[in-house]
Amino acid sequence: MKRRQFINLLPVALALVWIGSAAQAKEMAKTLAGSKQIRVYSVEKEAYIQTDMVVKGDAEWRKQLSPAQYHVLREQGTERAYSGIYHDHKELGVYRCAACELDLYLSKSKYDSRSGWPSFYEAVAPENIRTREDRSFFMVRNELVCSRCESHLGHVFGDGPAPTGKRHCINSAALTFAKR
Repeated sequence: MKRRQFINLLPVALALVWIGSAAQAKEMAKTLAGSKQIRVYSVEKEAYIQTDMVVKGDAEWRKQLSPAQYHVLREQGTERAYSGIYHDHKELGVYRCAACELDLYLSKSKYDSRSGWPSFYEAVAPENIRTREDRSFFMVRNELVCSRCESHLGHVFGDGPAPTGKRHCINSAALTFAKR
């Protein structure tokens, strides 16, 4: 290979090496995140606990979750209004993340928002959920995600009841329920 051709291909070769390294770094970060500890509230223990973040690959999530759960939790999907099993659910207990079983909402904070989705005015604890900006569908909303596995739950709006004024609009497919 001539020196000039080598010099011209050098940036391309370096870019390919960098892209490979970035992918490896991303995979390593996922692995390390799997052992990251977070502080969340446990309803069962009535106390804050340390727990590991849950990090899984796409194939693992597909194997664990139903197609509807996967669409909502991992692809930020939304179920049709009034189609979810918890939109009109009235039993006493705890609603948990369908992907990692983290306690998310108490039944006492659930209310009928007439939106067609389970709605809550507050989470079990602020540490159990996170928000991030969602700019899909040509609008800006606050997406709610599980703090432990970063699964999509739904969105939060400022039109809820007292005492918080918030409406956590959650997909039933993102939840499981444990009676108390």
